[in-house]
Amino acid sequence: MNAPTSPAASGFPGSPAPVLSVSPVVLSVPGRAVDLRIRVSAPVTGSDLPVILLSHGQGPSNHLSSLNGYAPLADFWAAHGFVVIQPTHLSSRTLDLDPATPGAPLYWRSRAEDMRHIIDRFDAIEAAVPQLPGRLDRNRVAVAGHSMGGHTASLLLGARLTDPDDGTEVDLAEPRIKAGVLLAAPGRGGDALTPATAEAYPFFSTTDFSTMTTPTLVVAGDQDDSAHLTVRGPEWHADPYVLSPGPKSLLTLFGAEHGLGGVSGYDVAETTDENPGRVSAVQRLTWAYLRSELYAGDTAWQAARDALASGPEPLGRVESK
Repeated sequence: MNAPTSPAASGFPGSPAPVLSVSPVVLSVPGRAVDLRIRVSAPVTGSDLPVILLSHGQGPSNHLSSLNGYAPLADFWAAHGFVVIQPTHLSSRTLDLDPATPGAPLYWRSRAEDMRHIIDRFDAIEAAVPQLPGRLDRNRVAVAGHSMGGHTASLLLGARLTDPDDGTEVDLAEPRIKAGVLLAAPGRGGDALTPATAEAYPFFSTTDFSTMTTPTLVVAGDQDDSAHLTVRGPEWHADPYVLSPGPKSLLTLFGAEHGLGGVSGYDVAETTDENPGRVSAVQRLTWAYLRSELYAGDTAWQAARDALASGPEPLGRVESK
Protein backbone atom coordinates (compact mmCIF):
# COMPACT_ATOMS: atom_id res chain seq x y z
CA MET A 1 0.00 0.00 0.00
CA ASN A 2 1.37 3.43 -0.89
CA ALA A 3 1.52 6.18 1.70
CA PRO A 4 -1.24 8.76 1.38
CA THR A 5 -0.15 12.14 0.08
CA SER A 6 -2.04 14.01 2.79
CA PRO A 7 -1.58 14.87 5.64
CA ALA A 8 1.88 13.29 5.65
CA ALA A 9 2.99 15.45 2.74
CA SER A 10 2.60 18.54 4.92
CA GLY A 11 4.96 17.20 7.56
CA PHE A 12 2.27 17.11 10.22
CA PRO A 13 -0.44 14.59 11.04
CA GLY A 14 -4.05 15.44 10.37
CA SER A 15 -6.89 15.40 12.87
CA PRO A 16 -6.49 12.67 15.49
CA ALA A 17 -8.68 9.62 15.17
CA PRO A 18 -10.44 7.99 18.13
CA VAL A 19 -8.22 5.33 19.66
CA LEU A 20 -9.10 1.83 20.80
CA SER A 21 -6.81 0.63 23.61
CA VAL A 22 -6.95 -2.89 25.04
CA SER A 23 -4.95 -4.25 27.97
CA PRO A 24 -3.81 -6.58 29.17
CA VAL A 25 -3.46 -8.87 26.21
CA VAL A 26 -1.68 -11.86 27.70
CA LEU A 27 0.79 -13.96 25.74
CA SER A 28 2.11 -17.17 27.24
CA VAL A 29 5.87 -17.47 26.65
CA PRO A 30 7.52 -20.76 27.67
CA GLY A 31 10.44 -20.23 30.04
CA ARG A 32 9.56 -16.61 30.85
CA ALA A 33 9.19 -15.88 34.57
CA VAL A 34 5.60 -14.63 34.03
CA ASP A 35 3.29 -14.29 31.04
CA LEU A 36 3.97 -11.39 28.69
CA ARG A 37 1.31 -8.72 29.20
CA ILE A 38 0.86 -6.03 26.56
CA ARG A 39 -1.28 -3.01 25.74
CA VAL A 40 -2.45 -2.53 22.16
CA SER A 41 -3.59 0.90 20.99
CA ALA A 42 -4.95 1.51 17.50
CA PRO A 43 -7.06 4.01 15.59
CA VAL A 44 -10.64 2.82 15.29
CA THR A 45 -10.54 3.29 11.52
CA GLY A 46 -8.04 2.49 8.80
CA SER A 47 -6.37 -0.57 7.34
CA ASP A 48 -2.83 -1.68 6.56
CA LEU A 49 -1.73 0.03 9.77
CA PRO A 50 2.02 0.20 10.52
CA VAL A 51 3.16 -0.98 13.95
CA ILE A 52 5.35 0.60 16.63
CA LEU A 53 6.71 -1.60 19.43
CA LEU A 54 7.29 0.73 22.40
CA SER A 55 9.77 -0.29 25.11
CA HIS A 56 9.44 1.40 28.49
CA GLY A 57 12.31 2.66 30.60
CA GLN A 58 12.92 2.33 34.32
CA GLY A 59 12.53 5.00 36.98
CA PRO A 60 11.10 5.60 40.44
CA SER A 61 7.40 5.43 39.50
CA ASN A 62 5.68 2.09 39.82
CA HIS A 63 3.51 2.04 36.71
CA LEU A 64 5.26 4.14 34.07
CA SER A 65 7.65 1.24 33.56
CA SER A 66 4.90 -1.03 32.26
CA LEU A 67 2.18 -1.24 29.66
CA ASN A 68 0.50 1.64 31.52
CA GLY A 69 3.20 4.23 30.79
CA TYR A 70 4.15 6.51 27.91
CA ALA A 71 0.61 7.64 27.12
CA PRO A 72 1.79 10.91 25.50
CA LEU A 73 3.55 8.90 22.82
CA ALA A 74 1.26 5.89 22.52
CA ASP A 75 -1.90 8.00 22.35
CA PHE A 76 -0.48 10.35 19.73
CA TRP A 77 1.00 7.69 17.48
CA ALA A 78 -2.18 5.58 17.61
CA ALA A 79 -4.40 8.59 16.94
CA HIS A 80 -2.36 9.28 13.82
CA GLY A 81 -2.35 5.94 12.13
CA PHE A 82 -0.07 3.51 13.98
CA VAL A 83 -0.83 0.43 16.02
CA VAL A 84 1.24 0.81 19.21
CA ILE A 85 2.14 -2.29 21.23
CA GLN A 86 3.57 -1.86 24.73
CA PRO A 87 4.92 -4.80 26.71
CA THR A 88 5.47 -4.97 30.43
CA HIS A 89 9.09 -6.12 30.55
CA LEU A 90 10.33 -8.29 33.42
CA SER A 91 12.18 -5.26 34.81
CA SER A 92 8.90 -3.51 35.58
CA ARG A 93 8.28 -2.59 39.21
CA THR A 94 4.69 -3.76 38.77
CA LEU A 95 5.83 -7.39 38.63
CA ASP A 96 7.89 -7.33 41.84
CA LEU A 97 9.88 -10.39 40.80
CA ASP A 98 12.29 -12.17 43.12
CA PRO A 99 15.67 -10.39 42.82
CA ALA A 100 17.22 -13.82 42.25
CA THR A 101 15.25 -14.31 39.01
CA PRO A 102 17.71 -14.93 36.16
CA GLY A 103 18.41 -11.69 34.29
CA ALA A 104 17.52 -9.38 37.20
CA PRO A 105 17.38 -6.52 37.70
CA LEU A 106 17.17 -5.04 34.18
CA TYR A 107 16.62 -8.21 32.10
CA TRP A 108 18.40 -6.70 29.09
CA ARG A 109 18.14 -9.87 26.97
CA SER A 110 14.54 -10.71 27.91
CA ARG A 111 13.44 -7.18 27.00
CA ALA A 112 14.58 -7.60 23.40
CA GLU A 113 13.16 -11.11 23.26
CA ASP A 114 9.77 -9.72 24.37
CA MET A 115 9.61 -7.71 21.14
CA ARG A 116 10.42 -10.75 19.03
CA HIS A 117 7.68 -12.72 20.77
CA ILE A 118 5.21 -9.94 19.98
CA ILE A 119 6.06 -9.98 16.27
CA ASP A 120 5.85 -13.78 16.27
CA ARG A 121 2.37 -13.58 17.81
CA PHE A 122 0.70 -10.94 15.64
CA ASP A 123 -2.06 -13.43 14.78
CA ALA A 124 -2.92 -13.94 18.44
CA ILE A 125 -2.72 -10.23 19.17
CA GLU A 126 -5.08 -9.36 16.32
CA ALA A 127 -7.53 -12.01 17.47
CA ALA A 128 -7.50 -10.68 21.05
CA VAL A 129 -8.28 -7.06 20.19
CA PRO A 130 -11.78 -6.15 18.96
CA GLN A 131 -11.87 -4.52 15.51
CA LEU A 132 -8.17 -5.22 14.89
CA PRO A 133 -8.11 -8.49 12.89
CA GLY A 134 -6.70 -8.02 9.39
CA ARG A 135 -5.64 -4.41 9.92
CA LEU A 136 -1.92 -4.74 10.71
CA ASP A 137 0.70 -4.08 8.05
CA ARG A 138 3.24 -6.67 9.10
CA ASN A 139 5.82 -5.41 6.63
CA ARG A 140 5.98 -2.01 8.32
CA VAL A 141 7.16 -2.54 11.90
CA ALA A 142 9.20 -0.04 13.92
CA VAL A 143 10.59 -0.04 17.44
CA ALA A 144 10.89 2.86 19.86
CA GLY A 145 12.26 2.99 23.38
CA HIS A 146 13.02 5.51 26.12
CA SER A 147 16.05 5.28 28.40
CA MET A 148 16.54 1.58 29.17
CA GLY A 149 13.92 0.99 26.51
CA GLY A 150 16.27 2.77 24.14
CA HIS A 151 18.92 0.18 24.95
CA THR A 152 16.40 -2.55 24.18
CA ALA A 153 15.50 -0.92 20.88
CA SER A 154 19.15 -0.45 19.93
CA LEU A 155 19.78 -4.20 20.25
CA LEU A 156 16.84 -4.94 17.98
CA LEU A 157 18.16 -2.37 15.50
CA GLY A 158 21.55 -4.10 15.35
CA ALA A 159 23.73 -2.91 18.25
CA ARG A 160 25.68 -5.67 19.95
CA LEU A 161 27.30 -6.38 23.29
CA THR A 162 29.32 -9.04 25.04
CA ASP A 163 27.35 -11.16 27.48
CA PRO A 164 29.06 -10.54 30.83
CA ASP A 165 28.09 -14.01 32.03
CA ASP A 166 29.67 -16.13 29.30
CA GLY A 167 31.73 -13.73 27.17
CA THR A 168 29.85 -14.39 23.92
CA GLU A 169 28.90 -11.67 21.46
CA VAL A 170 25.15 -11.07 21.53
CA ASP A 171 23.33 -10.32 18.28
CA LEU A 172 19.61 -9.68 18.78
CA ALA A 173 19.00 -7.74 15.56
CA GLU A 174 15.45 -8.25 14.29
CA PRO A 175 15.17 -7.98 10.49
CA ARG A 176 11.38 -7.62 10.62
CA ILE A 177 11.90 -4.21 12.27
CA LYS A 178 12.44 -1.63 9.54
CA ALA A 179 13.10 1.58 11.53
CA GLY A 180 13.61 2.81 15.07
CA VAL A 181 13.49 5.73 17.49
CA LEU A 182 15.85 5.91 20.47
CA LEU A 183 14.75 8.38 23.14
CA ALA A 184 17.38 9.39 25.72
CA ALA A 185 19.04 6.02 25.14
CA PRO A 186 22.29 4.90 26.83
CA GLY A 187 25.54 5.50 24.98
CA ARG A 188 28.80 3.61 24.82
CA GLY A 189 30.39 1.72 27.69
CA GLY A 190 34.02 1.50 28.75
CA ASP A 191 35.41 4.63 30.35
CA ALA A 192 32.18 6.53 29.59
CA LEU A 193 30.43 4.79 32.49
CA THR A 194 30.57 5.68 36.14
CA PRO A 195 32.34 2.99 38.19
CA ALA A 196 29.06 2.17 39.94
CA THR A 197 27.27 1.61 36.63
CA ALA A 198 30.04 -0.57 35.24
CA GLU A 199 29.93 -2.73 38.37
CA ALA A 200 26.15 -2.98 38.72
CA TYR A 201 25.28 -3.30 35.02
CA PRO A 202 28.28 -4.83 33.24
CA PHE A 203 26.30 -5.45 30.05
CA PHE A 204 26.47 -1.68 29.42
CA SER A 205 30.27 -1.85 29.27
CA THR A 206 30.60 -3.46 25.84
CA THR A 207 27.83 -1.84 23.79
CA ASP A 208 28.87 -1.66 20.13
CA PHE A 209 26.86 0.60 17.82
CA SER A 210 29.00 -0.05 14.73
CA THR A 211 26.66 -2.89 13.71
CA MET A 212 23.42 -0.89 14.20
CA THR A 213 22.54 -0.50 10.53
CA THR A 214 18.73 -0.13 10.63
CA PRO A 215 17.51 3.44 9.95
CA THR A 216 17.11 5.15 13.31
CA LEU A 217 16.23 8.53 14.80
CA VAL A 218 18.19 9.26 17.97
CA VAL A 219 16.56 11.83 20.29
CA ALA A 220 18.75 13.42 22.96
CA GLY A 221 18.35 16.32 25.39
CA ASP A 222 21.25 18.74 25.62
CA GLN A 223 20.76 18.97 29.42
CA ASP A 224 20.43 15.21 30.05
CA ASP A 225 23.63 14.65 32.00
CA SER A 226 22.58 11.25 33.51
CA ALA A 227 25.41 11.61 36.03
CA HIS A 228 24.40 8.39 37.80
CA LEU A 229 25.27 6.44 34.65
CA THR A 230 27.95 8.29 32.71
CA VAL A 231 30.87 10.67 33.19
CA ARG A 232 30.45 12.15 29.71
CA GLY A 233 27.42 14.33 30.27
CA PRO A 234 24.60 14.89 27.77
CA GLU A 235 26.69 14.00 24.71
CA TRP A 236 26.64 10.35 25.89
CA HIS A 237 23.05 10.03 24.68
CA ALA A 238 24.12 10.97 21.16
CA ASP A 239 26.50 7.98 20.93
CA PRO A 240 23.98 5.75 19.15
CA TYR A 241 24.03 8.32 16.34
CA VAL A 242 27.71 9.21 16.39
CA LEU A 243 29.03 5.65 16.65
CA SER A 244 26.66 3.89 14.24
CA PRO A 245 26.65 3.82 10.44
CA GLY A 246 24.05 5.69 8.42
CA PRO A 247 21.32 6.16 7.62
CA LYS A 248 20.72 7.87 10.95
CA SER A 249 19.31 11.15 12.23
CA LEU A 250 19.91 12.96 15.53
CA LEU A 251 17.32 15.24 17.09
CA THR A 252 18.91 17.34 19.84
CA LEU A 253 16.32 19.05 22.03
CA PHE A 254 17.37 22.33 23.61
CA GLY A 255 16.94 22.48 27.38
CA ALA A 256 15.69 18.90 27.55
CA GLU A 257 16.60 16.58 30.39
CA HIS A 258 16.03 12.83 30.61
CA GLY A 259 12.24 13.07 30.45
CA LEU A 260 12.38 14.97 27.14
CA GLY A 261 9.64 17.24 28.42
CA GLY A 262 7.45 14.46 29.81
CA VAL A 263 7.20 11.58 27.32
CA SER A 264 6.81 8.86 29.96
CA GLY A 265 3.45 10.07 31.25
CA TYR A 266 1.10 12.99 31.71
CA ASP A 267 2.13 15.26 34.61
CA VAL A 268 4.38 12.71 36.28
CA ALA A 269 6.53 13.79 39.21
CA GLU A 270 9.76 12.32 37.85
CA THR A 271 9.76 14.59 34.80
CA THR A 272 12.37 17.22 35.69
CA ASP A 273 11.84 19.29 32.53
CA GLU A 274 8.06 19.43 32.16
CA ASN A 275 7.37 21.13 28.84
CA PRO A 276 4.24 20.38 26.78
CA GLY A 277 5.70 22.11 23.74
CA ARG A 278 8.75 19.86 23.85
CA VAL A 279 6.58 16.75 24.13
CA SER A 280 4.56 17.94 21.16
CA ALA A 281 7.75 18.32 19.15
CA VAL A 282 8.84 14.78 20.08
CA GLN A 283 5.42 13.42 19.13
CA ARG A 284 5.35 15.10 15.73
CA LEU A 285 8.97 14.59 14.75
CA THR A 286 9.04 10.92 15.70
CA TRP A 287 5.75 10.36 13.87
CA ALA A 288 7.10 12.11 10.77
CA TYR A 289 10.39 10.22 10.86
CA LEU A 290 8.71 6.82 11.04
CA ARG A 291 6.19 7.74 8.35
CA SER A 292 8.97 8.63 5.93
CA GLU A 293 11.11 5.61 6.77
CA LEU A 294 8.27 3.14 6.43
CA TYR A 295 6.71 4.66 3.30
CA ALA A 296 9.02 5.37 0.38
CA GLY A 297 8.46 8.83 -1.03
CA ASP A 298 6.68 10.19 2.05
CA THR A 299 7.88 13.76 2.72
CA ALA A 300 6.65 14.13 6.30
CA TRP A 301 10.14 13.96 7.84
CA GLN A 302 11.68 16.63 5.65
CA ALA A 303 8.68 18.90 6.14
CA ALA A 304 8.82 18.41 9.91
CA ARG A 305 12.54 19.20 9.95
CA ASP A 306 11.92 22.37 7.97
CA ALA A 307 9.17 23.41 10.37
CA LEU A 308 11.45 22.82 13.38
CA ALA A 309 14.18 25.01 11.92
CA SER A 310 11.87 27.81 10.78
CA GLY A 311 10.56 28.96 14.15
CA PRO A 312 11.90 32.08 15.86
CA GLU A 313 13.05 30.00 18.85
CA PRO A 314 13.59 26.42 17.64
CA LEU A 315 13.07 23.68 20.22
CA GLY A 316 15.94 21.66 18.76
CA ARG A 317 18.02 20.82 15.73
CA VAL A 318 18.31 17.83 13.43
CA GLU A 319 21.37 16.43 11.71
CA SER A 320 21.59 13.35 9.52
CA LYS A 321 24.09 11.07 7.90
